[in-house]
Amino acid sequence: MKIDILHIAILLVSFCSMEAVAWLSHKFIMHGPLWKLHKDHHKKESSGFFEHNDFFFLIFAIPGIIALLFGIWNNYNFLFWIGIGICLYGLMYFLVHDIFIHQRFKLFRNADSTYLKAIRRAHKMHHKHIDKENGECFGMLWVPMKYFQKMKSKNPNEVSLHSH
Repeated sequence: MKIDILHIAILLVSFCSMEAVAWLSHKFIMHGPLWKLHKDHHKKESSGFFEHNDFFFLIFAIPGIIALLFGIWNNYNFLFWIGIGICLYGLMYFLVHDIFIHQRFKLFRNADSTYLKAIRRAHKMHHKHIDKENGECFGMLWVPMKYFQKMKSKNPNEVSLHSH
């Protein structure tokens, strides 16, 4: 298997495109027809480690796995690199959402980065809405600029839970 600039470009475009896929599916599917699976993530209805929301991991892993398999079966064609991009985004999502933001594993608790603080604040704003309507900040790695600006200010605690 030869890796060239085209393969890297396909991987990067696939990875970056997954943020749009995540945003759209979060807003229109998870906060829409599949709210039943997602609502325990907002309302903490499950008592164990796992939530119904964790089924989305499987749902979103399937396209990446299929792309990897078809890419491998076809001499590591472009589908392989798309699958790698999707899977890397899934790994990043797990690290940022489950580990960094929700602290399902007690790692990265004291990260002191404007970017990471902005992501954490935007996600907190998303979770202030416990119902499926009127949500905000559906993305994961790209968040509105206002959160970066507020995290750069001297007092990041000034960020209102009701700002839009």
